[in-house]
Amino acid sequence: MAVATLLDSQLSLVFNMGVDENGKDIYKRKNYNNVKTSATPDQLLQAAQAIASLQSETLTFVERNDTNQIDA
Repeated sequence: MAVATLLDSQLSLVFNMGVDENGKDIYKRKNYNNVKTSATPDQLLQAAQAIASLQSETLTFVERNDTNQIDA
């Protein structure tokens, strides 16, 4: 049976920068590495909202990207 081991987490904040000439939304992503792998979704959302409050752009959504090692 395979086992997944969580190695690293990254927090991504996606901001809406407006629309282009074709009317499509323009997004800007800011990534933060070395996030505690034990951090809960609520803790990450709190951190993201605190960071977003320092920005002039509108926070659209928050992502957590985990890196796992899979062993047999």
